[in-house]
Amino acid sequence: MNARALLYSPNLHSLYTSNRPPETSPRSRRTLKSDPKSLRVWIYPRNRSGVFRVLVRSSDKRESGNPYAEIIEEGQEKVNRNGVVSDSPLSSVPWWEEFPKRWVIVLLCFSAFLLCNMDRVNMSIAILPMSAEYGWSPATVGLIQSSFFWGYLLTQIAGGIWADTVGGKMVLGFGVVWWSIATILTPIAAKLGLPFLLVVRAFMGVGEGVAMPAMNNILSKWVPVQERSRSLALVYSGMYLGSVTGLAFSPFLIHQFGWPSVFYSFGSLGTVWLTLWLTKAESSPVEDLTLLPAERKLIADNCASKEPVKSIPWRLILSKPPVWALIGCHFCHNWGTFILLTWMPTYYHQVLKFNLMESGLLSVFPWMTMAISANAGGWIADTLVSRGFSVTNVRKSGLYSNHQDIAPRYAGVLLGLSNTAGVLAGVLGTAATGHILQHGSWDDVFTISVGLYLVGTVVWNLFSTGEKIID
Repeated sequence: MNARALLYSPNLHSLYTSNRPPETSPRSRRTLKSDPKSLRVWIYPRNRSGVFRVLVRSSDKRESGNPYAEIIEEGQEKVNRNGVVSDSPLSSVPWWEEFPKRWVIVLLCFSAFLLCNMDRVNMSIAILPMSAEYGWSPATVGLIQSSFFWGYLLTQIAGGIWADTVGGKMVLGFGVVWWSIATILTPIAAKLGLPFLLVVRAFMGVGEGVAMPAMNNILSKWVPVQERSRSLALVYSGMYLGSVTGLAFSPFLIHQFGWPSVFYSFGSLGTVWLTLWLTKAESSPVEDLTLLPAERKLIADNCASKEPVKSIPWRLILSKPPVWALIGCHFCHNWGTFILLTWMPTYYHQVLKFNLMESGLLSVFPWMTMAISANAGGWIADTLVSRGFSVTNVRKSGLYSNHQDIAPRYAGVLLGLSNTAGVLAGVLGTAATGHILQHGSWDDVFTISVGLYLVGTVVWNLFSTGEKIID
């Protein structure tokens, strides 16, 4: 059967899915001069642009010992997206079609986290004109800021279980849609009254609460271990850059169009992301029919999380000291982080007497620094691991990669568990700051944060590990 006949064969799909030869590298491509009767032919998509590759098996294994080679001679057939066959030579493949699919997934997760923090941090700027308009006290402001974390707290573990059982694509997509709608409804709720605003902010937290466990589940299936630190650093830097973007643009939007414009404009961006997510992403490489064989093999050989989760070994998970080190460190880390996220514009405005625009711009710098240092640290960590350094020693300076290290199959659940403690710190720390400012000073706020950072550092370095402790 020749190549053209195979292209029209009704058995083509089963031919290239069930009887596919091994992937060959570009160096092994050659024109075959063998007798056609001695060849076995496979045809299957070479890439996501619809170009088909024709591979043959010859009785002659050639000097490389590989019996497979690719036909690259003049007149090779290709198929466009409409299924039309042409006899023109195979054109060069655009670089974006050869871009690794696993990094497409990473970039989409990065952009989701960018939106996540844009929608979260806009309240820390908008709360200034809102509190002036509605006459809110510092304690009320603290209550509003913390209400987001009520919903965020509820869906951490549930989001992890959901992602580990049904797949991260559905869960992350749901989260973005849910929090985007809640963001758009925020100005309407504020005009209706404080109880409505608290409910909408809690609903927004419900949507954002599933994002981190879902992302962790997806990357545990898509990203090889040697790329884990840099991929997670990039995704989490999306949160930092989301804070930068939100803090930088919110003052401008408020000045030009009023504070409701921040929520309407930021919330509407979720529809753009969702369109890309539904068309480009899958929960795992197994579900992606467009994934190239070479990349599929690379991921399969280097990702520990392969089998779907049917039950959660809670007793085993909670019996491990490194798990509790992760939980404790996450709590201590998030206490200061969420105070920085929600209260610093207020500090700049009330204490340092900067205006709204200046307060937003000054708040950008810590998050910009985090984005740069997180990505640099991720690349350094991956380099150290690839050079033979102990994963445990490398992870002593890294929190968010550790869930996939110690329990790859339960990465979503474990992140949901530790992030529940982190969110609890956000609830307590954000609300406590408002209470402290009515009875104390900013010095007290910063002293507590620094103390918890030190405690978390000690616990992490004593009890954490980078080795897998749960299969």
